[in-house]
Order: sequence, then C-alpha cells, then structure tokens
Amino acid sequence: MAEQLKGFRRGPRRASTEEEIVEAALGLLDEGGANAASIRGIAARVGVAPNAVYTYFPDKAAVVKAIVEHLLGQVDHAVFADPDVPWRRRIELLAVELRERLTAHPGAVGLMIGGPMDGPRALALNERLMEVLSSAGFRPTDAARTSYLLIVFVFGSIALEVAELGDARPAPSEAERIAARFAGFSSIPAETYPLSAAAVHVMARYVSTEQYLWGLHRILDGISHPPT
Repeated sequence: MAEQLKGFRRGPRRASTEEEIVEAALGLLDEGGANAASIRGIAARVGVAPNAVYTYFPDKAAVVKAIVEHLLGQVDHAVFADPDVPWRRRIELLAVELRERLTAHPGAVGLMIGGPMDGPRALALNERLMEVLSSAGFRPTDAARTSYLLIVFVFGSIALEVAELGDARPAPSEAERIAARFAGFSSIPAETYPLSAAAVHVMARYVSTEQYLWGLHRILDGISHPPT
C-alpha cells in the first residue's frame, strides 16, 4: 500500500489512516455505486472530520487514483510472468484475473476508466504486458499498441458488464443475469428486428465469461503474427 500511495502522504499516521480512507471509499463504492464515495461519506466511515481526509489526499481525484492503484495492486503478476507458459495463455490469465478482481467492485470500475491510469501499479501492469508481447516477437511499437488494444478490450468489456448491474446489491450471479437478459430480449418483435430476435440466445450471454473469452481469443488470433 505504501508504494501505491506514494505522493499522497502527509501527517504522522500515514500508513494506517491512508489505508483506512481507501478501504472506506472502496466499501462505499461497493455498497452504493460510483457516486457513493464522497469525501464527507468517507470521513464518516473512517470516523474523522472531512478535513482530516485532505490531510492525506488533496482531493477526491487523489482518493480515486489510490483506489485504482489498490485494486491493480491485487493482481498477481505471477499468473502471467512464467516464461515457460505460452504467451497467449499468459495474456488470457491476466485478462481473466482482471475481470474477476474488478467485477467484484463494480462501483469502482467507472472511476477507473474515468481518468488516466498512470500510477505505479498501473504502469507496472502495462510494463508486464508489453514484456509478454516483446517475448513473443513483437517490436516495441507494436507491443505498445497491442498492449493498449488489449487494455481497451478488457476494461471496456468490464465497464459495459458492470454498467448493466446498476445499483443492484448484492450483484446477481452470471447465470441469473443471463436468464434476466434472455427474458428481456425474448420480447423483441421478430417482424421489426428479425436478426436480433433470432440471436436472443447469443445476446443474452454477452455478459458471460464465455463471451469475454471469445472476444479476447479473436483479438489474440488477429495479433498472433506480429507485423514485419
């Protein structure tokens, strides 16, 4: 935690109070969605005056950045660091872990993509991803562009997925969400939208792990042969 909050520290109780603030903000996001983590709400959760939050974070944007770093810091780099594992599999492991970590905190996902992810943990993640691509034969420029493509797909997919959840607490299971989507799409009038009506079973599963991996594999198929 100390590394990810570097640059925000002030005051004598740095580590514990900063940790408490980030955990409180994340808890509020989990319970109430993206708009729940106000400075006043965070202070109340921690049990301090609002001004005390500013002792450690200059503004809410700094709190958000710390939350992003906190969540990205939970990603286990070991799952995609083994050079003996095929590069495509390593990227798949990373993508799956990111989805699992972030969908567990849907209220934080919108905040993550609402600003630049340029903290040390975010940069380390991007660095590891480019290392995997470089080891697969990608030139530096292509590795950087491909890394961005993969990050856009992963975070974009996750953002669309959690946006559909709204403020549902607790979040329904994947099977429940697919069933609800199928029920909703089943009312599509076939005479007006024949292709959509015929694809209801597929559309209902857009939020599934199967669809997520299908999209990831299509991207990996397309980039499997680095440009020469």
